[in-house]
Amino acid sequence: MEDIEDLMIGTGAGTPPGFRSPLTSVTVGFGTKKIQRSSLLPSPSPSIPGTQTIFIKTFGCSHNQSDSEYMAGQLSAFGYSLSDNPDEADLWLINTCTVKSPSQSAMDTIITKGKSSNKPLVVAGCVPQGSRDTKELEGISIVGVQQIDRVVEVVEETLKGHEVRLLTRKTLPALDLPKVRKNKFVEILPINVGCLGACTYCKTKHARGHLGSYTIESLVGRVKSVVSDGVKEIWLSSEDTGAYGRDIGVNLPTLLKALVAELPDDGSTMLRIGMTNPPFILEHLKEIAEVLRHPCVYTFLHVPVQSGSDAILTAMNREYTVSEFRTVVDTLTELVSGMQIATDIICGFPGETDEDFEQTVNLIREYKFSQVHISQFYPRPGTPAARMKKVPSNVVKRRSRELTNVFEAFTPYTGMEGKVERIWITDIASDGVHLLWSQGCCLGCGRLSHPTVRFVGTQVGHTKGYIQVLVIAPDNMLGSSALAKITSVGRWSVFGEIIETLNHASDNKALNKQVPNQDMSSLCCDQTNTCATSEVPESCACGNVDSCCSQSTLETTDNSRDTIMLPQNQNSKNLFGWILRKRKNLHKRVESEFASGSDIKQEKNMKKWDFVDKALLGGISISILAIIALLVYLRFSVIWS
Repeated sequence: MEDIEDLMIGTGAGTPPGFRSPLTSVTVGFGTKKIQRSSLLPSPSPSIPGTQTIFIKTFGCSHNQSDSEYMAGQLSAFGYSLSDNPDEADLWLINTCTVKSPSQSAMDTIITKGKSSNKPLVVAGCVPQGSRDTKELEGISIVGVQQIDRVVEVVEETLKGHEVRLLTRKTLPALDLPKVRKNKFVEILPINVGCLGACTYCKTKHARGHLGSYTIESLVGRVKSVVSDGVKEIWLSSEDTGAYGRDIGVNLPTLLKALVAELPDDGSTMLRIGMTNPPFILEHLKEIAEVLRHPCVYTFLHVPVQSGSDAILTAMNREYTVSEFRTVVDTLTELVSGMQIATDIICGFPGETDEDFEQTVNLIREYKFSQVHISQFYPRPGTPAARMKKVPSNVVKRRSRELTNVFEAFTPYTGMEGKVERIWITDIASDGVHLLWSQGCCLGCGRLSHPTVRFVGTQVGHTKGYIQVLVIAPDNMLGSSALAKITSVGRWSVFGEIIETLNHASDNKALNKQVPNQDMSSLCCDQTNTCATSEVPESCACGNVDSCCSQSTLETTDNSRDTIMLPQNQNSKNLFGWILRKRKNLHKRVESEFASGSDIKQEKNMKKWDFVDKALLGGISISILAIIALLVYLRFSVIWS
């Protein structure tokens, strides 16, 4: 198929058909399912480019995710709507991964579904770049990994019914392209593409190619820009972070020091260093450790070992030994307090014996890594390892299960319970549990003076060691840093409660304007500073005297304050049980104030049932009636039979 230039013939005025200046009216909302087009734009029409809806599906690593965000940004800037509903989309853009067979199989499945739904398809990412002649890609437009800055052209031509293929490698895409982040608080920053290695099992090398690094100046400029946008985490991403700069005469420590210098002094924005292979950081371990100790850098590093056997590492052409991997881990652990290291293992690489595998198991047992990504070996077409004699599949599966069982038996977070850790909150837990939270008061307080309602649910924060901490907090805590007390630990994460907010998200100004400029702590306590949620004032504390209601105050940009009420009973792990107890306390308070003959107006307001009470009572009543009707029906059915 011809390149896009051959398809887009000029009109005589020097401008190819369908090409136009970017639109400026694009609204992107965090957590929304769809990006809304400006109301000035016409309704979608096949004849008007930039008015259709695009569905984007991403497979693979964070680098792929960043590419998808850049493509989404360009498409939205040109007027396209983005949706996570494939059925309502006019075109599907699929960003693919070629690391393992399952990821490519997933691509095949979605392509088949798209074709059966008569959806125009554009495939991007490592699969078409590394395997352009794949049968599944026949008749489909494709865009290469270094051509993502031309995705708008490819989409437009595909919607016109043309097949377009852009795969020629060129200069690196600019870092200042429009971008729509999956998480508004997280910037995935690619610092280089490709690598210097030649691993015998790796297909990604075929797609991403040889090392190509961005300049320090361009990366520093990008960091400045995203920090001003309100980003709270910056993930450095590449196929091998440690190899950065070797093609342009610089190195990773030099880059890291330049980037750290641009981060806010209050620690509100954190830097996470991406995956690095052992060979390229061995000579920089002390400098890397110095950067990891910086308050604005997570003490976390992903260093894949792949095998605990030198013989297998040689067969993989990994260019390091197990001893050198140990040096990396031991040095960083010694020099960096709280250092957390994640690693990767491939089970069943061709030629792996039981002895080789046992060495791998022993290595994992010795270090008890908190994160180990275990994968079975998948031969990738065109790689040297695909031609090697394979280990029987049943043996590969058995080894994978055995190593997984060893790893899952670890308890890496034992001892954290009761500790206070600073965390950075940037995401909502995938369980989707959300409950209503009244601004300025807990559900147990009788004085709901400010009816503004927020959602509260399980949110995800990370410690400086990038340990996942799950906390119950309102949505306006996203993008904030806080001190959290660890209340319990699990296998994959820990659980905590917020005791103090350090940096409040600066982008909640509109929400904060709903709060009067006053001390909200008085709204949670009566005039005698008696706790509104307890019959015993001494058992919980108020904010200004001996404290009441175990509250945490959030400083906001307009000097107003949000008071978040936290559960008192630390032994209770059930949020719903806690809320029910708070509801019970609320009614006790109402009864108490009514009996004491307090303010008549307040008494009348308290006597009224609120919406939640009515909804709960109505639901219970309907359930009881349904059960009675079912029992009557069953009884008569038995009699009639």
